[in-house]
Amino acid sequence: MADEIHPLAILGSGPAGLTAALYSARANLNPVLIEGVSPGGQLTITTEVENYPGFEHGIQGPELMDVMRRQVTRFGTRFVSGEVGAAKLANSPFELTVDGEVLRCEALIIATGASAKLLGIDSEKRLMGYGVSACATCDGAFFKDKEVMVVGGGDTAVEEATFLTRFCRKVTIVHRRDQLRASKIMQDRARKNPKIAFVWDSVIDEIFGEQKTGVNGVRLKQIKTGATAYVAIDGVFMAIGHQPNTTIFQGQLDMDELGYLKVRPGSTYTNIAGVFAAGDVADRVYRQAVTAAGTGCMAALDAERWLEARHG
Repeated sequence: MADEIHPLAILGSGPAGLTAALYSARANLNPVLIEGVSPGGQLTITTEVENYPGFEHGIQGPELMDVMRRQVTRFGTRFVSGEVGAAKLANSPFELTVDGEVLRCEALIIATGASAKLLGIDSEKRLMGYGVSACATCDGAFFKDKEVMVVGGGDTAVEEATFLTRFCRKVTIVHRRDQLRASKIMQDRARKNPKIAFVWDSVIDEIFGEQKTGVNGVRLKQIKTGATAYVAIDGVFMAIGHQPNTTIFQGQLDMDELGYLKVRPGSTYTNIAGVFAAGDVADRVYRQAVTAAGTGCMAALDAERWLEARHG
């Protein structure tokens, strides 16, 4: 791999990376796409997707990613399995170390996404997409007239809880502290909402249910006393934040305080010429499949124009 210099490399195989591959492959840029440790991104742990345009009756997350992958393969995208362990972006061509091998490229699109911070318990992983979710906007409509819990205490948790009250009969915010970290206006809004309740100084240490039937309850643990209690519930939403997958770019690319890549407004250009960012890795606000795909398109067009200008 080290001898060949690719016109364009794309990191990440979620909606942003695959859309970037689609546009750049059709522009004859012969992109090479490095899939990473989670091919397909966050949609592979999502069951039903009803808010992606073009699928009248919805589509399973893994199926959507498979359809997109087959589409970009048809136009000649080359896939490389493996994880990028290091990136050298100071000089051109850029160098990426993929499972010990060096891949070189003229232009680079980073679409490595952001991972939802989770509790780290086995039942959470087993039931993710089956009553456990990290995205109220994506999955809230599946819980119409049900009772759910939201884990977290910041603005994200309160926003998600407030959004869920549009569908759910009751939403309980579970927080490990005795007060919210959310902004005062968000706290006031939540406290005035009759559908929102609070459980303080507590964590979920077990989620009960089966993939066939969904979540039916949780075990809450009181942090100060250690006491536990079973609570019947229909769904659990994790809202303890996201971690952008940008560790290997620290010190090279400009980031905000949370680690999201900064891009030039109205574009996907980073602070390094020839390096572009698309999808959740640069989006701390929306984090939707369709917005990721949109910025993947933008990144491919930006990269195409940049390469064209470079080569005259």
